[in-house]
Amino acid sequence: MGCRSEYERIRLSGHPEIQLAKALEYYEAKEYMRAQTLFELVLNQYRGRPESEEMFFKYAYTFYYQRQYTMSAHYFQNFAATFGYSEFKEEAEFLSAYSSYNMSPIFRLDQKPTIEALQGFQAFVNAYPTSDRVPECNKLMREMRLKLEEKAFANGKMYHDQKKYQAAIQSFENMLREFPESDRSELVQFMILESAYHYAVNSIFERRQERYKLALDKYRDFVKKYPSSQYRPDADELYKKGREQLKNLIK
Repeated sequence: MGCRSEYERIRLSGHPEIQLAKALEYYEAKEYMRAQTLFELVLNQYRGRPESEEMFFKYAYTFYYQRQYTMSAHYFQNFAATFGYSEFKEEAEFLSAYSSYNMSPIFRLDQKPTIEALQGFQAFVNAYPTSDRVPECNKLMREMRLKLEEKAFANGKMYHDQKKYQAAIQSFENMLREFPESDRSELVQFMILESAYHYAVNSIFERRQERYKLALDKYRDFVKKYPSSQYRPDADELYKKGREQLKNLIK
């Protein structure tokens, strides 16, 4: 019994006032794991009391400082919803989104945290348009959108490389709808044409005519939008081959 540390004695004491005071002390000393444990012991007992606002806010921060971002995103959002008039509400909503941002993986992996971060930053900008944090939010949102765009392009290219041409067309067209200002738009439009051509080539005989027509339509879309494209010679060659094949099928 006498060998117990001060932390263990307080943790097992059953005295909420002492536990809260020591949790705040540990928090200020950046001993976040101990602070978190003691906060958890008294959270329910202080609900509705004046002390609860600071306690809940710092409790969320203990997760953030320990890089437990799933939990910090949850508790900062929960704080903002619970303490709607708190002076810390703006910071909590930003940190909820920023926690999701910190979980955002490389573009090849599942992008759920990226989407949540993007939605969180957009909601923050909408709610606090004059906040000093808005420029940072806009910068981070651009970064998130580029990552999602990279993911969308990689998906389309994967289908294209695997010769799953129908899926490639759909994936690339979805990308252009979602990211119409993409720097890759010209390349993607050409890859749609290329995929449509190969889709027709590899189709069963009964479907080739309609699919060559589709490929020719994709060519017209491409040259209308990018008449001087660097991919124009290749596009013209695909058009020539597709038109010849279509003529033979009609004959």
